[in-house]
Amino acid sequence: MAVNVFSVLSHFLEEYATGTPTKLKVIDAYLLYMLLTGAFQFLYCLLVGSFPFNSFLSGFISCVGSFTLAVCLRIQVNPQNKGHFMFVSPERAFGDFLFAHTILHLVVVNYIG
Repeated sequence: MAVNVFSVLSHFLEEYATGTPTKLKVIDAYLLYMLLTGAFQFLYCLLVGSFPFNSFLSGFISCVGSFTLAVCLRIQVNPQNKGHFMFVSPERAFGDFLFAHTILHLVVVNYIG
């Protein structure tokens, strides 16, 4: 059983390293960073407490929103999805990502108070 899991993981990592474009790897690294940051904030809130609850909530919402926007960017930039997004160039998708990110962080900073 354990040998099968390791062989599947090694095959997955090999395919990911050779078959994934560099742009998508950068977006995946950003997604991992957002996931770990949100998990760390949640763990910190559980262990230490959430005294300024608005600060915790706005930081966590920022992580979740940034993760969601990055997933949308990854879907639009992925070459395998080119048929679904024929009229959206990668530059346009990145511009939309930056615009939505700006609006998200304006709302988050406003919510902090």
